[in-house]
Formats: sequence, C-alpha cells, structure tokens
Amino acid sequence: MLGRYLPAPLVGALAFLTFVLNILFHFPLLMITALVRVLLPIPAVVRGCRRAAEFIGESWIGVNVWGLKVAGDITWDVTGPGSLRRDGTYLITANHRSAVDILVVQWLLNRRAPIVKFFLKRELFWVPLMGLAWWALEFPFMRRYPRALLEQRPELRRKDLETTRRLCERFRDTPVSVLNFLEGTRFSPAKRDRQGSPYVHLLLPRAGGIAQVVSSLGDRIEALLDFTIVYPGGTPTFWDLISGRIPAIRVHIDTVALDPAWGGRDYDDATFREEFQTFVNGLWARKDARIETMTSRSTP
Repeated sequence: MLGRYLPAPLVGALAFLTFVLNILFHFPLLMITALVRVLLPIPAVVRGCRRAAEFIGESWIGVNVWGLKVAGDITWDVTGPGSLRRDGTYLITANHRSAVDILVVQWLLNRRAPIVKFFLKRELFWVPLMGLAWWALEFPFMRRYPRALLEQRPELRRKDLETTRRLCERFRDTPVSVLNFLEGTRFSPAKRDRQGSPYVHLLLPRAGGIAQVVSSLGDRIEALLDFTIVYPGGTPTFWDLISGRIPAIRVHIDTVALDPAWGGRDYDDATFREEFQTFVNGLWARKDARIETMTSRSTP
C-alpha cells in the first residue's frame, strides 16, 4: 500500500488524480446511455440504457475502490449481512459521521447488490461532471428544506414527501439500493445538544422520507440494510481516506424486515405515522447502543 512508503500528501494527490481520470473515462459513456434513453423513449431501449448505465456506474465505483485500496491499508471489521441479490431492491439506512460514509457503503455493496442511489440536493446537479453523471444514473435530486423553515411552514414538509414519492416511482421497475441518512446531516455533539437528542452517538432521525420510500416501493423491498459505521481513529475527512490516513473502519450491517402492510400507506395517516416512528426510534436506540459497543472494543 502506498501509504506505507510515500508521504500522505503525495498519496492523496495520486488517489485524487485516479478519481479524476476515472470520472473522465466513465463520464462520456454515461452520457451516451442518458442521451439514447431520452431520445428513444421506447420501454425496451430505456431498460437497456438503464442496465448499461448501472454497469458503467459499478465500474466507476470499482475503480475508485481499487484506488483507495492501493492508497491505504485500512483494517476492516465487518459483520453481516448474508447473501444479497443483484436483482433485488434494498432500502439502506446508516448513521452519518463523515463524507466517507457513502464510499464505505458503496465499497461494501458494489456488485453484491444493485447500485446504491441516494437523494441529492438539487444544487448538486451543477457540480461539474459529477452532477450530470448522477443525473445519467438517475440519482434523485430534490429540494431540501431546513428544519426551522419546515416548522414555520408545515406545508413544505408535505411537498417534500410528495417529491420523494414521485422520485421513488422511477425505481419500481428496476432493481435498486436506496440509501437514506435518517439524521439528515452529519453528526456532531453540538448538533446533538441543540436538538435535545436522547441518543449519545446519534442525531434525531427523520422518519418521513424513509417512510415515503417504504410506502412507494412497498412489496418490492427485499429488506432494510441498516449500516452502523464506526471510525476508531476518529471521524475522518475525504482527504484522510484518499491519503491513506484511516487506520480502521468498523461496520455492522443488520438485515431488518419491514412490515408488508406499510406499502401504499400515507404518512399523513396518524396510525401509520405513529407505527413507523416507533419502528425508527427502536432502530435508532439499538444503533446507539451498538455504536457504544463497537467504539469500546479493541481493533482486531
């Protein structure tokens, strides 16, 4: 691993160059699939273009993972899940500590499950190359409203959920892994204290978005994959990752069954809302205890 022989800044520069060259290679291929899909909206052509785009996306992620393996020497401690299906549909939740979290999920699931897609702020569409690449892969873009604004204008919350429902309709005809960070933002003790969160290691979970995904995809979801991610060396940055300065990553992946009766339910239904919030609160309480255990044990 380069991190053993070269200084971290040089390793990071080489890894970043690999990332740039990787997107430059895969970007034109993704654009071709997107343009054909838009110009020839024939169902069979659209399905073929989606499969091609996802194959290219998995190749893109695979090269990124290879670059990170060369750059660093991470000690992985991963438990669960069992076998996954490439043709299944999965809902993924995770605690959110760092920008590295998404790459951890992609690293562990690439080519084991359908390509991981996650909701993006609409402004990210304008990120050079990356925004269009995400669009070609049909990552859902949506407007995000601050919690304070939602409290002042509750009608925006309903608009947000309706947007999530419409975006999820795209996933009904194709296998997909949908990632949702329930905390909505990265954890910090200061944010936890401002929220009055009852958890030690987590912010308050936002149940509405994930409930809408469950309602929209319903019986298509194989299972909920609940990722608990811990960095024993401290919360890393993206630069720490590409420069080989993350000594260890611990991940527990819990496979959680979802109630089939939740499919098609409306989050405005008080009974469904209470049931689902109870489910999410239980999920979060177990995760908080698990993080405490994973943080305290020694690295293998």
